[in-house]
Amino acid sequence: MHAVFLDQQTFSANISLDNIRQQVTSLNCFATTSPEQLLSRCAQADIVITNKVELTQNTLEQLPKLKLVCVAATGTNNVDLAAAAQLGIQVKNVAGYSTTSVSQYVFAQMLEYFNQTNLYNQDSAQGAWQKSPTFCYHSGEISELYGKKLGIVGYGNLGKAVAKIAEAFGMKILIAERPYAATIRQNRLSFEQVLSEADILTLHCPQTPETENLINAQTLSQMKPSAMLINTARGALVNSNDLHAALKNKRLGYGVLDVLEQEPPSADHILIRAISAQEPDLHLNNLKITAHIAWASIESQQRLLDLLADNISHFKSKC
Repeated sequence: MHAVFLDQQTFSANISLDNIRQQVTSLNCFATTSPEQLLSRCAQADIVITNKVELTQNTLEQLPKLKLVCVAATGTNNVDLAAAAQLGIQVKNVAGYSTTSVSQYVFAQMLEYFNQTNLYNQDSAQGAWQKSPTFCYHSGEISELYGKKLGIVGYGNLGKAVAKIAEAFGMKILIAERPYAATIRQNRLSFEQVLSEADILTLHCPQTPETENLINAQTLSQMKPSAMLINTARGALVNSNDLHAALKNKRLGYGVLDVLEQEPPSADHILIRAISAQEPDLHLNNLKITAHIAWASIESQQRLLDLLADNISHFKSKC
């Protein structure tokens, strides 16, 4: 079977593809693939591997040799699943590979914020500690995670992994029920109660019509002004304009975003402008944005591609 990888550049350069190569006759890899290049690159492929390249109904109908689409991610929204099923093309995604990486990221961000390690390293680099009249130098408030209330929205594998680590820190865990649910399941609290009580709110729910724009002016107004928001799920869960207003007006203490509604974002995205602005009145120092890397530990990336190879192996065994 002949395979093509349409956007290998979404993975680090030193991630091994050996397990995938063992499952196919040939593997052609492309750093990125534009819509204009898509058909010619896939024309002879039995298997197409894509992370984010879109495979529409029109594209799939023009690929008669195609038997399997391997999505190198959990989400399959870049593939027309109905068209694939109608054409007899199987679509396989990969799940569960990034749990450790994402939960580690969440706590890396929490610990940096509450321990202020970058600030104190900067103090030492700029000579502030060296000039201190005492053995230590206090420039930022350090606070413990112990006893803080962690609100978790989305209690699948990721939410549970975050909760397990939080228990080790002695945090109080608040598991949110689905927004505006009529009934509250055991060991959960209403979404509204979690919003109002959480010192840190971390999002781990999927993007659905019900969760799009979940964090907006109304829900932000229910959070503590000192609260920290972390989004490693999907960018569309958070209304960027409303978050910007809440952070600018100090109605929210701190925001950490690893995802945005458009990726990569435009240079004039309101939140990108806010972290890059040099003018004090435009710059937000209570916002941090990273480039969708919470999932991307070396181990997680390798795990994903190895699981993808398992999907190909399983497909072959059924042929």
